[in-house]
Amino acid sequence: MNCGTFLSACLTLTLGLLLIGCGSRDDYRTIPAEQRSATAADIIPGPISEFRAAWVATVINIDWPSSNSLSAKKQQAEAIAILDRLVELNFNAVILQVRPQADAIYHSKIEPWSYYLTGEQGKKPKPSWDPLTFWVQEAHSRGLLLHAWFNPFRANHKGHKGGLSKKSIVKDQPELVHRLGDEGYWWMDPAQEAAQAHTRRVVKDVIDRYDIDGVHFDDYFYPYPSYHKNQDFPDDATYAEYQKSGGKLDRADWRRDSVNRFVKALYDDVRGSGKNIEFGISPFGIWRPNHPPGIAGMDQYEVLYADAKLWLNEGWVDYFMPQLYWPIDSKGQSFTALLDWWSEENTKQRHMWPGLTIVKAKDADGASEIVNQINYTRRTQGSGSGVCLFSMKWLQHSDYQIATQLGTGPFAEKALPPPSPWIDSEPLPRPHVDLLADYEDSRIVRFHIKEKTDEPLYQYLVNERKNGKWLSPKLVAPRFSSYPVESDVQEIAVRSVDRMRNISEPTIIKVNAELAK
Repeated sequence: MNCGTFLSACLTLTLGLLLIGCGSRDDYRTIPAEQRSATAADIIPGPISEFRAAWVATVINIDWPSSNSLSAKKQQAEAIAILDRLVELNFNAVILQVRPQADAIYHSKIEPWSYYLTGEQGKKPKPSWDPLTFWVQEAHSRGLLLHAWFNPFRANHKGHKGGLSKKSIVKDQPELVHRLGDEGYWWMDPAQEAAQAHTRRVVKDVIDRYDIDGVHFDDYFYPYPSYHKNQDFPDDATYAEYQKSGGKLDRADWRRDSVNRFVKALYDDVRGSGKNIEFGISPFGIWRPNHPPGIAGMDQYEVLYADAKLWLNEGWVDYFMPQLYWPIDSKGQSFTALLDWWSEENTKQRHMWPGLTIVKAKDADGASEIVNQINYTRRTQGSGSGVCLFSMKWLQHSDYQIATQLGTGPFAEKALPPPSPWIDSEPLPRPHVDLLADYEDSRIVRFHIKEKTDEPLYQYLVNERKNGKWLSPKLVAPRFSSYPVESDVQEIAVRSVDRMRNISEPTIIKVNAELAK
């Protein structure tokens, strides 16, 4: 990368200052500088704590790629534009749909390439590339977390207009799927152990092969009634087999029990992977009508057979993201009433990061509603706050007010997602910091971690001390390793942050000794 391109990228990142790090610089020399640890007198501010994500849906090309006929180069350019936009708007995570319908937007030996990627299910991208590898690398280089989003049991969506690959589960294991209506929907049978095992195998494969930060599931366990013309799910044979084996649960409880066991097994798979990966679910926003009192709407417990309250109560998630797609003043589906109720059910103190829809946030009033929802979430969730917005394409619309109001309001400054200490609480080693100067004595600090560690770096935190006072930190993405020093900066404190957002002890370097006296 040449320096001109680099400087342009830095401006896009809006770090609030010019970062210079064009690799090795022969025209800089290391100069002696005092390094020290923090003392009791050092009150070094920490970062804002908040999870800020956007869903990037691949099904029916909602967000990415914009078309299934684009070249690999154009698909990559669109991905870069999405990630750069998230950084520009001070987001810190992206939730990418990698399995829209028992297919894959990555190289898989289990399921076929997605129709939404190549225009033909099972067709390899040409030239060959792995989109998930690309997304992960580009997200991490920008200091963004990437959560892989899986649809659990949808085998085919009506938006798929092409033929099914022989590798599709509909063709390869037809005994595990049911056809819903005549519009093109196929659905895996969630009560069949083999169907659950298939999806778990898909997830474990991605965990093993990709450097993802999270595993994410949406609300599609049993299908919404509209998928099957409001008819009951066609699992007579599966239920009869269950009864024949001695099962005593009625059909609704049996379906819920199947989903519950699946969710618990997924959580155990993620936690047992040996990797610091978070598991999150984004269920329909209402558990049951009248919970809390006055709430009306679809009963996911009876319709989707999703006992989302149980999953939260038992702590089978690391974060919970109920889809609260209603306004604050909605009489039957109040955003605030629902968030308060879910928060009361969060007995294991997992992350509560509601999902918000920005589809109607085009004008000032619609955008203000979202800002008010974010602010309410902050007040109720405190330092563990966070949100996810559906979906990415609305953040890219130049005529939508939501991006402007986020930038001048709650997302005006960068934030670090809250830590997950029940997964990992051990920070990285503190970084080593060098002071360098060029022939004109312009100074920069360069930092890196000397010790070998298996824990990936997520961000650097850099604080400046001016006039004897430590200022708020800047978040510096891993692809940058240098930081310019202004003449009135006395000291620089640098801390390393891992993917679980554990913050190391600072390394403090005196950069202008004559000003520190």
